[in-house]
Amino acid sequence: MQKHDLIKALKQGEVIAYPTEAVFGLGCDPNNQRAVTQLLALKQRPVDKGLILVAPHLAFLRPFIEEDKLQSAHWARLSQPSARPTTWVVPARAGTPHFLTGRFDTIAVRLCTHPAVVWLCEHAQMALTSTSANLSGQAPCRTAQAVKQQFGEGFPVYESAVGGVQNPSEIRDIFTNTIIRQG
Repeated sequence: MQKHDLIKALKQGEVIAYPTEAVFGLGCDPNNQRAVTQLLALKQRPVDKGLILVAPHLAFLRPFIEEDKLQSAHWARLSQPSARPTTWVVPARAGTPHFLTGRFDTIAVRLCTHPAVVWLCEHAQMALTSTSANLSGQAPCRTAQAVKQQFGEGFPVYESAVGGVQNPSEIRDIFTNTIIRQG
C-alpha cells in the first residue's frame, strides 16, 4: 500500500500497521471510537487496559494530557530524548475517551522519532494509537511481511524497517519515574 493510501485509511477509520523503534505497531485515529474498537477486536485486547498514543511532537499528544497537573520538570521528563523508547503515564485530560484510557484516569504517551511514525502523524495531523502488531499468542511482528502473514496480504502496512531497538518501550510514571513495564 502506498504511504498516502495509509493516510486515507487512517482518516476513514481503518487500522494500519507501521514500524516503531522495536516492533510493528497497530494504529488508528485515537479520536475514532469505531477504529479503536476494531483495533481492540483485532488484538483481542480488553478496553480496560487502555492504549498508548505515539507522536513525534507534543502538540499531537497535548489534547489528551491534563496539562495543569504537570509541572515544568514533568514536561522536561516527557520531552527529553532517551537512549531507549520510553512511554510515560500522564494524567488524562477530562473527556479523554474511556476507549483510550481504559479503567485509568491516566493515558500512556510516547514521543517517537521513527521516520514512519513522524511521516504518518505529520501527514495525518494526529497522534496514533500504538499497540504491538500481533495476534493473541503470537510474537510481535518485526517485519512488514510478518504483519501480512498474521493479518493477511491486504492489511494496510507502512513498509519500512523497524528501528534498531531490541525491546518494546519502557513504561514509566511521569510523577515518580517508577518503571511500570521494563523495556
